[in-house]
Amino acid sequence: MTEFSWPVRVYYEDTDAGGVVYHANYLAFMERARTEWLRSLGFGQRELAAEVGVLFAVRSMELDFLKPARFDDELTVTATIDNLARARIDFLQEIRSAAGEVLCRGRVRVACIDGERFRPCAIPEVIRNAAEAT
Repeated sequence: MTEFSWPVRVYYEDTDAGGVVYHANYLAFMERARTEWLRSLGFGQRELAAEVGVLFAVRSMELDFLKPARFDDELTVTATIDNLARARIDFLQEIRSAAGEVLCRGRVRVACIDGERFRPCAIPEVIRNAAEAT
């Protein structure tokens, strides 16, 4: 499946006392890219919850922090589907510098859950079809 990318600029509030991006903020950058990937397919998370009754929740992740990003850096955050299962999507994600250097790499497993019961459920066919078409 094709790689989706989303631009992010590092703000002062994203950095720690050493002037580099605080590790937890890389997770937020990756979340934004996955949310915008879903939006690019025509699905807002609020509408999915209200109209379809499903939510997407991170089930697990594995990250490699390779090089630091710093205040005011322009980054590109990518999201590529590695596996599309019945009730989950496994993503490969990278955060790259403006020069294309990989700063952080991750594997993120996202579960589709029923919005009322908070139990796993099948990914709606309309989302699956859109994801498979990318």
